[in-house]
Amino acid sequence: MPHYGDFQLGLYLAGIGGEKPPYPVTYDGLEAAARQVLTPEAFAYVAGSAGRELTARANRAAFERWQIVPRLLRGVAQRDLSTEVCGTALPAPIMLAPIGAIGIVHPEAELAVARAAAATGLPMVLTTVAGTPMEDVAAAHAAAEPAGTAWFQLYWPKDRDVALSLVTRAERAGFRAIVVTLDTWALAWRPRDLEHAYLPMLHGIGIANYLSDPAFCAGLRRSPEEDPAAAVLHWAAMFGDPSLTWADLAWLRDRTSLPILVKGVCHPDDARAAIDAGVDGMVVSNHGGRQIDGARPALDCLPEIAQVCAASGDTAVLFDSGIRTGSDIVKAIALGAQAVLLGRPYVYGLAIGGAEGVGHVLRCLLAEFDLTVALSGHSSLKTIDRGVLVGR
Repeated sequence: MPHYGDFQLGLYLAGIGGEKPPYPVTYDGLEAAARQVLTPEAFAYVAGSAGRELTARANRAAFERWQIVPRLLRGVAQRDLSTEVCGTALPAPIMLAPIGAIGIVHPEAELAVARAAAATGLPMVLTTVAGTPMEDVAAAHAAAEPAGTAWFQLYWPKDRDVALSLVTRAERAGFRAIVVTLDTWALAWRPRDLEHAYLPMLHGIGIANYLSDPAFCAGLRRSPEEDPAAAVLHWAAMFGDPSLTWADLAWLRDRTSLPILVKGVCHPDDARAAIDAGVDGMVVSNHGGRQIDGARPALDCLPEIAQVCAASGDTAVLFDSGIRTGSDIVKAIALGAQAVLLGRPYVYGLAIGGAEGVGHVLRCLLAEFDLTVALSGHSSLKTIDRGVLVGR
């Protein structure tokens, strides 16, 4: 039975004939290669974080404070890394995080990511701020061999009719869950972007789901094709809603049959409020350090949130913010996550190789995760718990 870790053997065998990997196999290598091909504005948008980027660095430091304790002679020749989250089957506990405006990275944008995700069997979470209408991304998933699975991430706009329209479209298109991002009703102070005076959406990049939405277009005097500048300003005026409360989540719960998850939870009381509002799961996240400079590392928040969700009985816990390696995934699973969301690494893969580059990044991560699980003495996710780790 093949395992994801066998991917490294293929790389070594190719080396016999003098062939090296087509793309970097480390995060630092991916970032450096992406910097070479992206415009300064695009690289800053992807790589940057809020303020002095203290939170982004703290996210990584949090992983380094935990160490894996391997166990030996435990019969790991056969391994099963699969799991299920909110009714979606995953061959490994990895999903592709929603990242906006990736059309600045590669012209095929979300369609390339959809093909790569489907090829590896990993679900993609499509962002609201995509350059491709959600129906086209869903069609790309369905047409892939094998067919892929996707969730839809919602940035809740001020216009409730638009919010409901986006969710309804996602459900009709075949997306399997709705992920409501709670921590980005306004954009943080991001110096790298500000130095370039650059926000892709104000250039019309990443707002295809809005421009193709009937409720959004109903608020325009002329169509987006006739007056694109007015459409962009209309988007900017409604992007985030600071007036939202937990009661609004209950409103959404009544209007879709899809599982609802909330993204950005870092406090146990917010986890309890989300559960009371009827959500099916949550993503422990500080937006990869892109929203609050000096925020607590997301990994430090994970055990507390996982404990709250476990007490509720069946609330799913996912994690993002700082995932770079297979050992990172093991640590997140051990601290209570059922799955993780991968962000910047796959975007760098997209920049340097399109769908092929994304696929390379995913196969590298899957291989490293599989090898780390096995070398730690585990053959499934069931035995990866807090006892796997020691703190520094």
